[in-house]
Amino acid sequence: MNQIRPVASGAPSEGGAPVAPDLAELLKLSGRGDEAAFAQLYDATSTRVFGLAVRVVRDRAQAEEVAQEAFTEIWRTSGRFDPAKGSPLAWMLTIVHRKAVDRVRSAEASTRRDTSYHQQNQPVDHDSTAEAAHASLEAHRVRSALATLTEVQREALELAYFGGYTHTEVASMLDLPVGTAKTRIRDGLIRLRDTMGVGA
Repeated sequence: MNQIRPVASGAPSEGGAPVAPDLAELLKLSGRGDEAAFAQLYDATSTRVFGLAVRVVRDRAQAEEVAQEAFTEIWRTSGRFDPAKGSPLAWMLTIVHRKAVDRVRSAEASTRRDTSYHQQNQPVDHDSTAEAAHASLEAHRVRSALATLTEVQREALELAYFGGYTHTEVASMLDLPVGTAKTRIRDGLIRLRDTMGVGA
């Protein structure tokens, strides 16, 4: 893929106002190697992509790298987008969110290695080992429970609880009415609670 150059984000309508581009169509064309379509997709979504990256990693330089990595993956996997499973923007933002979370986890792991090297070399007492094992089991239970959710429920919950977004922000990102976003989050939480056997 050559260097992306800015292009108009939408063709003007008869009244002269720009028309929002069809992101699903742009993804489809990008999947066929259409660089002009991908450039238009980039121009139409880069602000949202960068905004999400900044919000998660909280560092503009890191966010720029995350956005670049996300767009590279979007270009590479655009042919896999399925409009039946969600909106184009939600699909893209999910990729961005995963990249950003991976970056945060990597940075945190690096910091922990740098600041707690001496602690890691001390003997671990029995209680610490048991606690770590319990936490690992709980994380496995949560991951298994998340796998039982529908794609739309998981998508909404990830943005709300892992991304820290409000219901209104989640609705905006997923191009949904606020009520629908709240319902998806609520239904997902109920399903998680039932799957994990947690009391109401």
